[in-house]
Amino acid sequence: MTKEATTAANGVSSGENILGTKPIPELLLKFAVPSVISMLVNSIYNLVDQIFIGQGVGYLGNAATNVVFPFVMISMAVSLMISVGTAANVGLNLGKGDQDQANRILGNGLFLALISGFVILIFGEGFMVPLLRLFGATDNILPYAIDYGRIYLVGTVFTTIGILLNDIIRADGNPSYSMRAMLLGAGINIVLDPLFIFVFHWGVQGAALATILGQLATLICGLLYLKKLRTLQMKKENMKLKGDVVKSIVTLGLSSFFTQFAALFMQIIMNQQTIKYGEMSIYGADIPLTVFGIVNKVNGLMMSLIMGISTGSQPLFSFNYGAKKFQRVKQLVKTAMISCVVIGFIGMLCLQSFPNQIISIFGQESDLYNEFAVMCLKNMTIFIFVMGVQMVAGVYYQAVGKPVGALLLSLSRQVLFMIPCFLILPIFFGIKGVMWSFPVSDVLSVAMAALMLAVEMRKLNQMIREDGSVQAQA
Repeated sequence: MTKEATTAANGVSSGENILGTKPIPELLLKFAVPSVISMLVNSIYNLVDQIFIGQGVGYLGNAATNVVFPFVMISMAVSLMISVGTAANVGLNLGKGDQDQANRILGNGLFLALISGFVILIFGEGFMVPLLRLFGATDNILPYAIDYGRIYLVGTVFTTIGILLNDIIRADGNPSYSMRAMLLGAGINIVLDPLFIFVFHWGVQGAALATILGQLATLICGLLYLKKLRTLQMKKENMKLKGDVVKSIVTLGLSSFFTQFAALFMQIIMNQQTIKYGEMSIYGADIPLTVFGIVNKVNGLMMSLIMGISTGSQPLFSFNYGAKKFQRVKQLVKTAMISCVVIGFIGMLCLQSFPNQIISIFGQESDLYNEFAVMCLKNMTIFIFVMGVQMVAGVYYQAVGKPVGALLLSLSRQVLFMIPCFLILPIFFGIKGVMWSFPVSDVLSVAMAALMLAVEMRKLNQMIREDGSVQAQA
């Protein structure tokens, strides 16, 4: 018996994608580990700047990066809309066996990313000062924020394209290459940061320059991979935008856009409330503004572990759902969620056990600063471990082509719960009310995600039963 005949006898095509055949734990490990590392690297970009700026410039420099961070969110909102929408559509079409459509989606997604990067750069540079004021820059912080922001914005062009390419590389079945590209960029950033800040004395401008050079290196790696695509083909003619393709990308990526845009809106409100109620407290406005930014980025580092597992499962969800392998989809949901909760719990224990040591990494400041920073770190991250439920649920809805559910989940934490908390809790608890808004919204958003996911799992069970009945009749 030939190899082809043996394969056919086993019911598996010789060209069948491993996403639909390999055991779920093995696949999740293969895709999640590089994704986790990539997410960690992305968080490290921001943390490295905070650490070296804190040591070399001081807490006002760190406050400046917090004020500039909404620019990062704007860039991420557009980038993730295009990249996630492209990757999810590519995965669904590969699962259905429509190679040509998958290639068209890749080309359109790449061109959209290129255009959006330049639009963000031009808009940000043109309205830099009024936007920084809107984002919460005080008179003390504004000069640092302008120096950092003007250079950082150049990197948005690299970021928008680089994020798309990394998602496509994972969808192409090569997450380890994506991981290596991200590690190269992070390594360059880590090496150049102390060189530019402490040796060349370029301050926050040096930190921004180190960041965008690291992003450029990651982008170059992604562009080089286009010649090595396994299941996709990059053709120039596919870069010509088509209405139906663009619509399909935007539709599935819209929840990621609104997630980041909601985070931007949340950041602006948080900064404004922090200034208002910080000035009424013993801490003043600049200390809370700095601390909230640092804690959010430390929290983001922990969340990147959870997000990495969720994001790593996205191509697996898309392919198996498109191939109607619903039992595998259900098993994947369970495995990903357990992994996220366990890892999140370990991360939470680390943050709760070593708050002083973690805060000291970002520079030694006054006792008042340290007191507030430790209190915020412990309170704002207490429920980080349950966020895995929301992350997995959101990625699932997005990956299987259900944008309404994905959008609702993506907006729940920031819009439905956190923003009202920012507006209400400080009235009663002052600056601590801003701090307590984080754990309260975490619990409420996870409860909502758990209910929605339970409903979806019942639907999956029904489809599994129906599929079994059809096969039995056949």
